[in-house]
Amino acid sequence: MNDTVKKIYDEVRRAVVGKDGQVLKCVIALAAGGHLLIEDIPGVGKTTLAKSLAAAAGLGSKRIQFTPDTLPTDITGFTMWDAGLKKFRFHEGAVMTNILLADEINRTSPRTQSALLQAMEEGEVSEEGETFELEKPFMVIATQNPFGSAGTQPLPLSQLDRFMMKLSLGRPGKELLRDLLIERTAAEGVQIKAVCGREDILAMQRSAREVFLSEAAAGWIADLTEQTHRSELISQGASPRAAISLAAAAKASAFADGRDFVVPNDITLLFADCTAHRIVLSPRAEAEGMDASAVCEAVLKELPPPHIKGMGK
Repeated sequence: MNDTVKKIYDEVRRAVVGKDGQVLKCVIALAAGGHLLIEDIPGVGKTTLAKSLAAAAGLGSKRIQFTPDTLPTDITGFTMWDAGLKKFRFHEGAVMTNILLADEINRTSPRTQSALLQAMEEGEVSEEGETFELEKPFMVIATQNPFGSAGTQPLPLSQLDRFMMKLSLGRPGKELLRDLLIERTAAEGVQIKAVCGREDILAMQRSAREVFLSEAAAGWIADLTEQTHRSELISQGASPRAAISLAAAAKASAFADGRDFVVPNDITLLFADCTAHRIVLSPRAEAEGMDASAVCEAVLKELPPPHIKGMGK
């Protein structure tokens, strides 16, 4: 495993126990320069995971708790007359940071949710005719409760499409929960320390972008994306942005594993995480009780990986 990835991974695991796979994927998303959506029931550690990743990476972070009365200007900032300076002055919103923790993002209005669109896609915000560029790296880590929970409403597809990955933590098993209770009642919560800094993260992201993606691997990603438009289980397939996100995530996965080239397993590992939240299931899939992740797994079975000489499985 790459040294920078391992340092962050090991530090975050101290706070999020028993979820090694999800922690690694969070670090991969950071290395790929993508945004992350974590969906699960309340109380399973979504916010802890997001805060721990920001702390371990040594980046500036802000948290905003989304509620029905949260305003777009709370996120992007606003311009106001400054009597002392005798001019209008821009007051920064929560988005002016490296890692923005958008907690319970689906509890606020679509108008407020849309305030993040420009920042997530272009790394900048516009206010009163001025454009303010966000400092790099910039990452949104959003948490949400499952749709149907009290007080929630679904994110629009345009918003979902800007998240590189969507992950779920799941409930801890009985033994893990018992150990967690003993640990938390015997001492205060784990304190996460910064194991690297902004320049380390930028260097990690540059290195991940330089990982080699072969023509065969790129072709397989294109085929998988196209298959989401042909499958009878899917009404609306994945966008080109989804394919670009999957390619970037696969490169970051290879980098995390200490390789400078992508293998099919990098794509297989992350296909559902990068695609499931971007597709709309057909009535047939819903009638059969399938969820989006299961449909993505079915697409993978329909299109097995190509044989890429010298690149393993």
